[in-house]
Amino acid sequence: MLCPPQPAEWLSGYIPDLPTPFNDQGGIDEAAFGRLCERQIAAGATALVVGETSGENSTLEPAEREQLVRIAVDVARHRVRIIAGAGSNATERAIIFTQAAEAAGADAVMSVVPYYNKPMPSGMAAHFRAIAAATTLPVILHDIPARTVRGLPDDTLIELARSPQFAGLRDGSGDIARLTRLRSHLPASFRLLTGDDTTSLAYLAADGDGCISSMSNVAPDLCAAIHRNVREGRLHQACELHRRLMPITTLLEREHPTALKFALALLGFMQPTTRLPIVQLDASAKAEVAQAIAGLADAAGSSGVVNHLFATPVIAMHNDLGAHRR
Repeated sequence: MLCPPQPAEWLSGYIPDLPTPFNDQGGIDEAAFGRLCERQIAAGATALVVGETSGENSTLEPAEREQLVRIAVDVARHRVRIIAGAGSNATERAIIFTQAAEAAGADAVMSVVPYYNKPMPSGMAAHFRAIAAATTLPVILHDIPARTVRGLPDDTLIELARSPQFAGLRDGSGDIARLTRLRSHLPASFRLLTGDDTTSLAYLAADGDGCISSMSNVAPDLCAAIHRNVREGRLHQACELHRRLMPITTLLEREHPTALKFALALLGFMQPTTRLPIVQLDASAKAEVAQAIAGLADAAGSSGVVNHLFATPVIAMHNDLGAHRR
């Protein structure tokens, strides 16, 4: 586990929410997961999120959650921080996941607003405080009302953020105005990151700190270039890169995480295997993703962004799917 710098220094930019690769036997494909981690480190990521939304955390066994953290920690070798998904709608279970992540070497945990049971704001606060009291790790809050039904109210977030152990927010609300509402009420060290790739550029331009991203799994160099251009005041260039990402971003959002896994399979990094109730894309959706990935490879090359991380199977796979559709 890494020591300082504090989360404010590394909890920024595009941080990939890594998918969990499965092998033919249905277990975790450790080699493929290690490759995904190394690819992101080579692209300059400051942190990796494992076992969270893109990682199909709801289908993972507790031992598999720990397995993912240990693999990521071993691959990272202190080069980046490892953020472990450790959320649950049962507080005691979330504490167990959090403590297991800490024991496995994680540098921080991400804990989602309790889902399905719809706690009151005071219940949310008590839930997160109990988790924080059970670990020495920084806790990143995850607010995603589309999945949890009830969102984390601003007042509750501000109250929690008074404790330095709460390091930041992954905001999946899609409400960019919330960033402006919250900023002046939060400690300077508290990081605000969107969980929505579609609006990530607007969020960064509004002084957001970064994006916990699905898209950066596919195009880490382009995502890093967007963040760099925004920070250096080149908003036009950032907008152009973001525009080129939108076709594949829209497809990834539509059927997540199965479209992400298929895209990474096209790129040669993993099998597209999912666990029920998540199923594979149909032929039409696969062709759409293949077309978008092929176009993205061309766009990256023409933009002058380093593109060595795109694998060669993309165009061949796209041609095969196109022929199949015809």
